[in-house]
Amino acid sequence: MPSRPPHPAAAAAQFPATLGITPIRTARLELVAFDPRAIRALMDGDRVHAEMILGALLPDEFPNEDELHGFLAVQLQRMESAPERRAWMARLTRSRAGEAIGHCGFHGPPEIIGRAEIGYTVFEKFRRQGYATEAAGALVRWAFRHGEKEVYASVSPNNAASLAVVRGLGFRQVGTQEDEVDGLELVFAIERPAP
Repeated sequence: MPSRPPHPAAAAAQFPATLGITPIRTARLELVAFDPRAIRALMDGDRVHAEMILGALLPDEFPNEDELHGFLAVQLQRMESAPERRAWMARLTRSRAGEAIGHCGFHGPPEIIGRAEIGYTVFEKFRRQGYATEAAGALVRWAFRHGEKEVYASVSPNNAASLAVVRGLGFRQVGTQEDEVDGLELVFAIERPAP
């Protein structure tokens, strides 16, 4: 009888997936820095290898073509140009049981992007369970602990769920912007509380 491949969480022990970057942990989640090797494996169509590196089972919906050639390609380029700043880039949102919930993180290092800006996606079957709020809140707290005075988020005016997340965390709208891919976005910011 052929042996089954190991569960990605068990197999991940052979890959130092965070490459020295400590995951951001919440009550239910680990926000694990994307490993460039996993992104390259996904781009090469080697899903099994990517799952082993990430230590998580990925849903069939991820990555779609837009994520593969947009989000992941941009993140890989940023990781390769500033590997020492990977903590400020994309992270896999993983349950404590090793299941991929979504992805989140910062658009890039604040000194490169111009501000600390978060983004988050929750995969379809995990929506409406508070994971986006939990991940986004953890990113905000992490940025404040690492010296940022403000954190930003840009949200489509039609994305009611994401608007609820940022407003629920205390972000306030500070403007609008036109994104070349997503069109009109509302720009929100939250300030670090006084000590």
